[in-house]
Order: sequence, then structure tokens, then C-alpha cells
Amino acid sequence: MKIVFLDAYAANPGDIDWAPWQQLAGPDGEPIKVEIHDRTAPGETLARACDAEILLTNKVVINAELMEAMPRLKYIGVLATGYNVVDTDYAGSHGIIVTNIPAYSTASVAQMAMAHLLHIALHVGPHSQSVKEGRWQASRDFCFWDYPLIELSGMNFGIVGLGNTGMATARIAQSMGMKVTAWSSKDEQTLQALGIEKAPSLDDLFRIADVLSLNCPLTPQTHHLVCDSRLRLMKPTAILINTGRGPLINEQDLADALNEGRLYAAGLDVLEQEPPRNGSPLITARNCYITPHIAWATLQARKRLMSIALQNVEAYLGGKPQNVVSR
Repeated sequence: MKIVFLDAYAANPGDIDWAPWQQLAGPDGEPIKVEIHDRTAPGETLARACDAEILLTNKVVINAELMEAMPRLKYIGVLATGYNVVDTDYAGSHGIIVTNIPAYSTASVAQMAMAHLLHIALHVGPHSQSVKEGRWQASRDFCFWDYPLIELSGMNFGIVGLGNTGMATARIAQSMGMKVTAWSSKDEQTLQALGIEKAPSLDDLFRIADVLSLNCPLTPQTHHLVCDSRLRLMKPTAILINTGRGPLINEQDLADALNEGRLYAAGLDVLEQEPPRNGSPLITARNCYITPHIAWATLQARKRLMSIALQNVEAYLGGKPQNVVSR
């Protein structure tokens, strides 16, 4: 039996022990060969995976054509929560089990959402740098600031999506004294018990939010949910945070809103194309702060990811697969 990791580097660049994987054995105790690739280009996938029974992928796309050419393939483990890189319909109809890693990065992603928000509100890094450059020493006053300083308490924190990460983000916002309003499939009574107000509509949420955080999955319905018409509903003082998926936002529409002063700022951990090989209008947009899709990547979260991935494979080998997303 053979296990192939196609793009292991992002999840484990070398700071997590591979030994538990090397010690895996098949159902009858037969040895398992584990082949680890840091990265796999599209043209290399078939050659590396053609004789694998178990395939692990993070962002390498596994489509129907590839699966058809892999007669031994029985299991695909996605090293992420989202699994759109795999054609799960084809897999399910051909007896190939696909699993994902749910809820491993909840705390880390919520933390990044608030890190972006706090950066925009207070600009700690740039102010610290100005002190290192000697500006405080030369100041005529006991203090100075280069950006508006924003108190978040009392503001309306709007949130789109209240899954695990959305709820964790909402709780942090509440702890900072913000009023949370959500667009969610959860009913009004459930939200009230959590101290959260249910928005009458998505457009209403865009209208009332002082801060709007995107925490929903990417689906055909949520693709480009942030667009010109909705951005024009927002307050010019509002802040947009996206730690969900890049394509939730029409990037040109957001760049235009920021550059024209119709929106105060945006903090983004994701873009529509990653890496942005073809650039993005948001990279140079006014008051737009971008991190390179690292909200999930704390050491603690990646250790959980690798641990759950191993448990998923062990469950498959034991005949009781878990976290299955193919049907």
C-alpha cells in the first residue's frame, strides 16, 4: 500500500514530526510506503499519484480525469476544511472516499480576523516603527499619531456566516464590547440566546455594519457577494475583514470603493488568485491590508490539522472512515 502527499510543505514545512505517518501499517499489518512531496505541479500529479491507494492534497486539484487514470486510488484526504479541489461527485460515484479536516483552525482564523481589525483601528506596527525612527524623541508633544485611532467598543460588528469560525470571531467581538449582528441560517431565537441579532437581510447587514467580517464558505451563491451594489450600501467609515475565501469579494469593486473613499479600510487574508501571479487591484488599493493566507497556519493549528489527517487515514484503514465529504 502507498500513501502520497502531493503538497505537504504548507501544512508541514518541517516543524511537525513525520514519524507517526512512517509507522502506519495496513489492515493486515502490511507495511505502508509514505511518499512526501513538498509541492506538485499540475503536470506532475499523475506520475506521482498513479499507483497510490491513499492520496493527500491541500491545493493540488484532483479532477475526474485524474481519478479515472488512478486505478488503485481508494481514498483522498484533503488537508484543509474546504474540499473544492476534489471532484467529490465523481469520487463518490466511483467508490473513492474523500475526507476533509473540519474546525482545526477555528481559534487561529478568528484571531487573524481581529488582528486585522485591531491593526486598522490602532496601527500598532507603523507607530512602533516611527518610534524606532526617532520621531517620538523629536516630538514637541508627549504623544503623536499618524492615523485615526478607533475605539471599537459600541460599534456594530456584522458577520456573514456563523459556523465554528464565525462564532469564535463573534465571541471575540462581543468581549470587546461590540454589538454583533449576523446574516446566518441560524434562527432568530438561537441567535438571541447567543446575544447576537439576526440581520433582516444581507443588504441590511451591509448597511448597518461598522465592521463587516466574512466567515462563510464559498459557494455559487456567495461568489462575489461583496460587489459594487453592496459596497455602495456601506458606511464610508466601515471596515471590511475577509478571512474566508478570496472569491467572496469582487476585487475591482472593492478596490474602487477604497480608492474613492466610499469604504474606510479592508483587512484581507485571502485573495481570488493565490498566489496573486497576475496581480490584484487590491494590492495597491488605499487602506487595504493583505496577509498571505496565513490565518490557518499557526503551529498549533497545523499540528491539529496533521493529527486529524492521520486519524482520518487510520479510520479509513480500520474500515470506519470519518469526516467523509464524498457521497
